[in-house]
Amino acid sequence: MDTKSMNLLMRVGAAAAVLSLAACASPEKTPATAAVAVSHNAVENAVSAGAPELAPAEINAARDKMMRANQALAAKDYKTARELAIQAQADAKLAQSKANSAKASAAADALNEDLRVLRQEVDRANSDQH
Repeated sequence: MDTKSMNLLMRVGAAAAVLSLAACASPEKTPATAAVAVSHNAVENAVSAGAPELAPAEINAARDKMMRANQALAAKDYKTARELAIQAQADAKLAQSKANSAKASAAADALNEDLRVLRQEVDRANSDQH
């Protein structure tokens, strides 16, 4: 099993453990705990997509809200924890989308440059034949 698969399996296991522990808790705590776990995974996915370099403001906002959600959860302020976790997840998804978009734009720019060079070579080869 490769490292990426093992990492995913460990995250899924951790999320399952959190959710099963949450099932034993109060009805208010369960949604908050689940939301925090989901936001944590969303931040990890954004980081893996390159958000720290390509969308630093968004990933920092997501990390900040996730940290505050964890603090609210520890303080048993489940409503605030859930709200912050949902916001952190949205910020993380935005960061991931921006990172993916920046990578796609860079790839498109590189392809366009390669095409420009190729056209120049073809034009030069055609002009040499005349």
